[in-house]
Amino acid sequence: MTEKIVITERDGPVLIVRLSNPENRNSLTSALREQIGDAVALAERDRTVRSVFLTGDGPTFCSGGDLNMLKTACDPWPVHRRFRGLGRWLTPLITLDKPVVVGVNGHAVGGGMGLALTGDVLIAGESAKFMSGFFRLGAIPDIGMMYHLPRLIGMARAKDFLFSGASMTAQQAAELGLVSRVVPDAELREAGLREAQRLADGPAEVMGLAKILMARSFETTLNDMFAFEGFGQAMAMSNPEFREGLAAALERRSADFAGAADRDLPLGGGQP
Repeated sequence: MTEKIVITERDGPVLIVRLSNPENRNSLTSALREQIGDAVALAERDRTVRSVFLTGDGPTFCSGGDLNMLKTACDPWPVHRRFRGLGRWLTPLITLDKPVVVGVNGHAVGGGMGLALTGDVLIAGESAKFMSGFFRLGAIPDIGMMYHLPRLIGMARAKDFLFSGASMTAQQAAELGLVSRVVPDAELREAGLREAQRLADGPAEVMGLAKILMARSFETTLNDMFAFEGFGQAMAMSNPEFREGLAAALERRSADFAGAADRDLPLGGGQP
């Protein structure tokens, strides 16, 4: 039986996903990647999950690639197969149509930093450190780094950070807009859960729809983006979350988005 190194638990509408292999610094072993994929699949199919909080156990959020594995799996076909597998765990995490909060504890190195950048909201503990690490090994950045980092901090800063093999403190990352805020290490879990709960209490399904559209914004013309917005708005306004939000605004009360979504669930719970 495979050891559980990615732990999932529920806190109301929030699915907590913890990388829990601190002895191996939460490196991206095949087992860890497979179990992240299982957790994302759970979040995707269960409509009672309205947001995800991803964090790590121990002093390292994720140390990136498993170096021992790379010694024996760096020929072209093993690498090709490994990257084909991204569609089973990383792509579904990036495109998950629910808000994702990432709480970065300790070091996020190489692919581990790439994993952290999949979050919609990043919260860092004050001792967190972001490190590129790729060119130290003679490898190119992966796990979405070359997609996300230029979009978040600009191409020039991204190149400077990656090519210099630099590291970035939590405060520096906040100043660049890479993370939303920095909190004391001891408060990271509480702060991440609080943010995930806040998002879950909002129109989470509609936020998920907006995520899908915003992901296209850098490669899409203005007219095409307007078309996507129009189609997306037609979908959003047919959602019970919109009907609840509009009613609450007209009645001058707080909206119960989660309650509206619950009433729309099929008999038998959150599974499709």
